[in-house]
Amino acid sequence: MIFHETELPGAWLIDLDKKGDERGFFARVFCDQEFAERNLETGFVQINTSLSAVAGTLRGMHYQLSPSAEVKVVRCIRGSLWDCIVDLRPDSPTFGKWFGAKLSAENRTMMYVPRGFAHGFITLSDDAEALYLVSDRYAPESERGLRWDDPRFNIEWPRQPVEISAKDRSWPSFDPEYHGIEKFRFPDISRRLTNIGAPS
Repeated sequence: MIFHETELPGAWLIDLDKKGDERGFFARVFCDQEFAERNLETGFVQINTSLSAVAGTLRGMHYQLSPSAEVKVVRCIRGSLWDCIVDLRPDSPTFGKWFGAKLSAENRTMMYVPRGFAHGFITLSDDAEALYLVSDRYAPESERGLRWDDPRFNIEWPRQPVEISAKDRSWPSFDPEYHGIEKFRFPDISRRLTNIGAPS
């Protein structure tokens, strides 16, 4: 696998390291050793999938609070989508910043979404299907979400949505208490995050 760290510390794009010949190619989509070497999550409890029938379907921006905060590894296995994450870790130097990238069946790129990030996407094609590795089970009492168009984050979506669920339309404007950002002060990573960019 080929790992590309994004501008948001701890979030990665992952490409396949293809070994090919006239038959096609072989590649790993997950390796616990390679993830562990980068201090990434290696324990996943579910693999989920979602199919969006219409281009312009927006899903997000979703996350769960601790102790059910989850890591996601997201890949598009049919069609294409634009995947987006927002850093909600109050100790992070990029708190409140977003990052987005195109994931498609053709490019096979994956997005590694750390704990403490909201996640969502908008489909760029009809019949777009996403596959997720998830490190924690769904916990309704811990579920939260950001408004896709919240001016606090000013996400630059690549197109206007045409389909959004009632739940995703109803997320409130950003409020630190409701959105639970204090639960994203992770002792094991706060030191690393605050030292990013410090003189060596």
